[in-house]
Amino acid sequence: MSVLWSLLAFLVAISILVTVHEFGHFWVARRMGVHVLRFSVGFGRPLWRRTAASGTEYAIAAIPLGGYVKMLDEREGEVPPELLDRAFNRKPVLRRMAIVAAGPVANFLLAIVLYACMYMIGVQGIRPYVGTVTPGSVAAEAGLQKRDLILQVDGRAVQSWEQARMALLEDALARNTLDLRVRTQDGAELTRYLDVSGLHLLGEKPDVLGRMGLGIWRPSVPVIAKAMPGGAAERAGLKAGDRVIAMNGEKVVSVTNWIASIQAHPGKPLTLTVERNGESREVTVTPAPRQVDGKTRGFIDAQIQGVVPAVFRDTLRTEVRYGPLEALAQGARRTWNMTVLTLRVLGRLVVGQASVRNLSGPVTIAEYAGISAAIGLSAFLGFLGIVSVSLGVLNLLPVPVLDGGHLLYQFIELLRGRPLSESAQVVGQKIGLTLLGALMALALYNDLYRLFN
Repeated sequence: MSVLWSLLAFLVAISILVTVHEFGHFWVARRMGVHVLRFSVGFGRPLWRRTAASGTEYAIAAIPLGGYVKMLDEREGEVPPELLDRAFNRKPVLRRMAIVAAGPVANFLLAIVLYACMYMIGVQGIRPYVGTVTPGSVAAEAGLQKRDLILQVDGRAVQSWEQARMALLEDALARNTLDLRVRTQDGAELTRYLDVSGLHLLGEKPDVLGRMGLGIWRPSVPVIAKAMPGGAAERAGLKAGDRVIAMNGEKVVSVTNWIASIQAHPGKPLTLTVERNGESREVTVTPAPRQVDGKTRGFIDAQIQGVVPAVFRDTLRTEVRYGPLEALAQGARRTWNMTVLTLRVLGRLVVGQASVRNLSGPVTIAEYAGISAAIGLSAFLGFLGIVSVSLGVLNLLPVPVLDGGHLLYQFIELLRGRPLSESAQVVGQKIGLTLLGALMALALYNDLYRLFN
C-alpha cells in the first residue's frame, strides 16, 4: 500500500467527516438566529470564496484537513449594534447548547447514512464457521467444536465473522456470559455458553477471538508467491506458483496450521509435496532457525498466499446486503452499537481495565483509510462510519476546548443562572489543551510503536 494512496484516502476521509461536523454547527446556528460570518472547507489561504446575500462567506481553503465555522460573537471582536441580537453569546443558553451539540450529532447521523449505504452496496465476508478451538479456553469449556456455524450471539443474528467478532466484543464488555447459538456439522442447533468473566479483552494486543480460544475455519492451500533470494525455500528449489499439497505425507488443509508446523521444526528437514504446472513432485526444505520472543522458530523465507479450494468457496463466502429501509435501520443499529462500544472502551481505559495501546492516531487512521479504499467502496464507507462515530464521541467528552467542554460550561450556566467567570473558563481551557495534547501524543506514540515493531 503506497504512502501517497493512504495519505490521499486519509485527506478525503478527514475532509468529509470534519466538514459534515462543522456543517452541523452551521445549519443549527442559522436556524437559531445566529449570524455566520464564514463557513470554510479547509484551512489557510482561501482558493475560492463567495459571499451570499445573507452576509455569510463560503470558502474553500488550501489545507484540506476539515473546515470551520466562524460565528458572530462579542468575545471574538466588535459587533455592530444592529447585529447584537444575532451574536452567538447573546442567545439563550439552550440555543447555544443546541448549536454546540449539532456538530457531534451530525457525525452520528452521517454514520447512519454511511452504514446504510454500505449495507445497500453489500458487505463481503466469511461465514462464521469455527476453526481451531484452543484446549482449556472458554470456547473449549463451552463445548464449541470445529465446523460449528455461529448463528446468533446473545440473540442477535450474525452472517459473517466480522459481525460475529463485533457482537462478541460488544457483549463481552457488557456481561460475563455469552449465549452462542450454533449449528453443528450434523445439522443440530445448540446453545453454547461462554464464560468471559476472567478474560482481559483489551490488553496490549487485543484479539477477541484468540482470547476466547476461537479460530476461523478457513481451509486454504499454501501457494508460494515468492521465494526470497538465498532463503531456505529457494535453496530447496521451490518456485513461485508451487501449491503445497502435503508435508511429510500429511495433507495440508490450512495455511495457518502449515506455517505453524514450519515454525515448530527449526533446522529439521521437511518433505513437501508440491504441485507445479499440473505435476506433483517432492521437495525437501529445512527451515532456518531464528529467535522470536525468546523462542527458536523455523522460517523458509518465502511469501505465502492462501488459496481456498474451489469446493469450499461457496460454503465460506457470504454477502450481507439489505434493501433501503432495512439498511437504514441496520445503519442506525450499528451506529448505536459502535457508540456504546466506544464509550465502554474509553471507560475501561480510564479505570485501567484496558491498555492505552488500544488508542490509535493519525498514522494508523491513514493506514486503514488506504487499506479500506483499496478494498472497495463498501469497505471505505464502513471505515468512514467508524471514524465518524469516534469523532462524535470524542467531541462530546466533557473536556474544555472540545464541544463537550463547551456543553459542560453551558450546563453549569443553566444551573447557576449565569456563566462561569472568564478566569475559570481560561483555566479550564488550559487543562483541556493539556489533556488533549497528552492524548494526541500518546496516540502518535502508539502509531510509531506499531509502525516500527
